Amino acid sequence: MIQSIVHIALVVKDYDEAIEFYTRKLNFTLLEDTYQPEQDKRWVVVAPPGSVGTTILLARASKPEQEPFIGNQAGGRVFLFLNTDDFWRDYEEMVQRGIEFVRPPKKQPYGMVAVFKDLYGNLWDLLELNENHPLMRRTK
Repeated sequence: MIQSIVHIALVVKDYDEAIEFYTRKLNFTLLEDTYQPEQDKRWVVVAPPGSVGTTILLARASKPEQEPFIGNQAGGRVFLFLNTDDFWRDYEEMVQRGIEFVRPPKKQPYGMVAVFKDLYGNLWDLLELNENHPLMRRTK
């Protein structure tokens, strides 16, 4: 059996400001932006550059009960983990683009890590996993 997670939905306030943040600040690629008239919503999918795995579906809050989750999808915990092939390159670029890091870079047994906020306050790890990390061995 082969299965994979295709999308992770991220609740956002506004499609266009979310697209702007992810494509301009994080350098993600906009893969799809399709209006769905029957539901009066858009199907907006972004992914990190060079990524061939899971993508992020930017899902605008469409009901009042969804709004409190904007920026707090994981209850204040780190929610998403962005792995890179060059931590310091991406860290410096992100700082120059105005990304707010809430925990500075730190060497850990699994690799380099720093925590940043997205435009709504969700926490992300920027990672460069060591080549011997189990996830890295799976990609070889």
